[in-house]
Amino acid sequence: MSIFIDRDTRLVVQGITGRDGSFHTRQMIEYGTQVVAGVTPGKGGQKFDEKVPIFDTVEEAVKEGGANTSVIYVPPAFAADAMFEAADAGIQFIVCITEGVPVLDMMRVRPYVMEKGARLLGPNCPGLLSAGQSKVGIIPGNITMPGNVGLVSRSGTLTYEVVYKLKGAGVGTTTCVGIGGDPINGTSFIDCLAAFEADPETVAVVMIGEIGGTDEQDAAKYVKENLSKPVVGFIAGQTAPPGRRMGHAGAIISGSAGTAEEKIQAFNDNGIAVARRPLDVVGLIQTALGSA
Repeated sequence: MSIFIDRDTRLVVQGITGRDGSFHTRQMIEYGTQVVAGVTPGKGGQKFDEKVPIFDTVEEAVKEGGANTSVIYVPPAFAADAMFEAADAGIQFIVCITEGVPVLDMMRVRPYVMEKGARLLGPNCPGLLSAGQSKVGIIPGNITMPGNVGLVSRSGTLTYEVVYKLKGAGVGTTTCVGIGGDPINGTSFIDCLAAFEADPETVAVVMIGEIGGTDEQDAAKYVKENLSKPVVGFIAGQTAPPGRRMGHAGAIISGSAGTAEEKIQAFNDNGIAVARRPLDVVGLIQTALGSA
């Protein structure tokens, strides 16, 4: 099985005719994702690659194409409006790839989407991939294979590296989820951990965190109190100097709570085996699968 997306996912691409939207739409279709519609205001009535109908609004894409999931590839200035529009149209799962969405915009978007009963993934995330079923976002389809390990990460590139190394060791995944590294995002570690716990085909979980904030500490406590499945982890930014933003907007250490050392200690205290290098995740997950 998988979490959040599967073979029944019906996707609308917001920004389908842009550079990134068009490139990744082709990749998603090639992987097998059901892309049922695209949205670019002013281009309604056209077709993308002579296959996918384009609409002016998400509401039309839902009504005419039966879309239940949206992926957003629009510039930061318009991303909030795109998320609002998807939620208003009744989309149940909204994935925002866009980087650089203002924090003030997300302070309005996140509660609005929740009030509509929808789930938001991102912004500033690579999306997710349910191996052999569907991919929504920018995770390369060739780096993973179907299996029984779930993965959730704040880092897109580390997701790619770890998943590729797992595949090389013969370890496949159910779903790989990149939640993004912005200070305010729609789906948390805990949301994904709860979904993996409920998925009967996910036997073990990889959790990749990074410096900044306390999400990893909260997730570690949740693992100890709620998960029956083994979890292994890695924390990026172990050599980062204090007070300096490293990569993601949320990856800045304030005091001691956001340091790699504090997060690693929280993992260890709550029974999560921690890799010192991304490559070491492979050995830890193989051990976890052997004991699961």
